Amino acid sequence: MSLIDRRMVITGAGRDFGRALAHHFAGLGAEVFLAARTLEAAERTRAEILDRGHEKVHAFACDLTDPAAIRAFAKAVAQCTDRVDVLVNNGARWLEGPDLLSASDEDVADTLASGGTGTILVTKNLLPLLLASDRPDVVTMVSICGVPGAHHPRAHEAYYAAKHAQRGFTEALSHRLRPQGVRVISLFPPDFDSSRDPLSTEWSATPRGAHDPLAAQSVIDCISFAIQQPRDCYINAFHFEAMSTSATATSTSG
Repeated sequence: MSLIDRRMVITGAGRDFGRALAHHFAGLGAEVFLAARTLEAAERTRAEILDRGHEKVHAFACDLTDPAAIRAFAKAVAQCTDRVDVLVNNGARWLEGPDLLSASDEDVADTLASGGTGTILVTKNLLPLLLASDRPDVVTMVSICGVPGAHHPRAHEAYYAAKHAQRGFTEALSHRLRPQGVRVISLFPPDFDSSRDPLSTEWSATPRGAHDPLAAQSVIDCISFAIQQPRDCYINAFHFEAMSTSATATSTSG
């Protein structure tokens, strides 16, 4: 399995699942363009990847709540490359709360902006580079919270709204861009554990049996599988279910 000739943009790459994605795809040989809310966070992940001997890695600041920052990020990427083969919309704020009144107005606005508007504007501003590729894929980490009728025990209503916005956007985008050869791939995982360090031995020892919660590695494997299929194979979405009712989520919000 090799992505040695792919150029990939990953948002939210400064920590947790985005950091794991960055290490995984860099390890497969892809040239990775890492975005995080602060340049320092993106640079930390970049430094780790460089230390592992992968030289094709770039770091950028991109505040998904700020349209001007998104435009500046896309412009900076365009100065480094003439195409993007894969965009992974991973960055989005998680908001927890027992009821609507539990979050401030600012937290609600930030959650909607990062997950909803941010995803749309990043895709919009990078679309010219994606259309310059002969195998463009847009991958969006939505959530089970974006599935109609699904319920999460801790998610705030604003988080649901942001994830439903992502789902509606990716559905429309898939329809619009399919004639141009762009595959729009959405993932709808429940909570999954991305707390393990991808650089540690603990990462490879993650339990992945039928009675275990969904692992971050399994979600990454789905993305890898989808983007490496021939262009006649279009996997539009991944929906996840537990093999056993005893397999419950542990940490990272889906």
